[in-house]
Amino acid sequence: MAVKLNSIVPWGRSFDEYVRMFALTEMDLQHRILDCAAGPSSFSAEMLQLNHQVIATDPIYEFSPDEIRSRVAAVRDDMIHQVRAQPSQFVWDYIRSPEHLEESRMTAMEKFLQDFSTDTSRDRYLPQSLPKLYFPDAHFNLALCSHFLFLYSDRLDESFHLASIKELLRIAPEVRIFPVTTLSGQTSPHLPAILNKFPGQLTKVPYEFLKGANQMLILRR
Repeated sequence: MAVKLNSIVPWGRSFDEYVRMFALTEMDLQHRILDCAAGPSSFSAEMLQLNHQVIATDPIYEFSPDEIRSRVAAVRDDMIHQVRAQPSQFVWDYIRSPEHLEESRMTAMEKFLQDFSTDTSRDRYLPQSLPKLYFPDAHFNLALCSHFLFLYSDRLDESFHLASIKELLRIAPEVRIFPVTTLSGQTSPHLPAILNKFPGQLTKVPYEFLKGANQMLILRR
């Protein structure tokens, strides 16, 4: 049985997870990066500590830090309950246990919220959402999209994916998406249409929590 979600949930990942999910090199980290559908991930916050700037976009950035904290708290127990109920669906390696998962997600959220609270003018956290982003052409060197495209294929159709990827390639010459599976761990049914429309390659990465979700898609203009 796959994990079931009633909505697209705010569930943040850390800098180290981003490095693994997207196979980011030191050279990659020097680029001007967009983190699209970033949610309460701490990648942007931790990059700032390394003197790198990342622009993050997500519709939840319209809300206050307290409202975002409440939203994460509202989904946390259900997420952890489902993971505990289906331990065989996951790889217990990088993330060692349901308790470690909860600790990791809450730590990432707290780092995000601390940084988000300081960005009062919303220069680095922008409330935007696919399939339309308000940036000039080629504004970034690299666009990342974690746990949004493909993962929610049951509610985001093929046309949404095509339009979203076209938009990401408009504003960055390289786009990396992780994972390419749905919540069931099966390859998204939209992937063939994407690969037929855009030149891209699948790359295995050193990160796998949901079984079968260990590939990212790299697309280039």
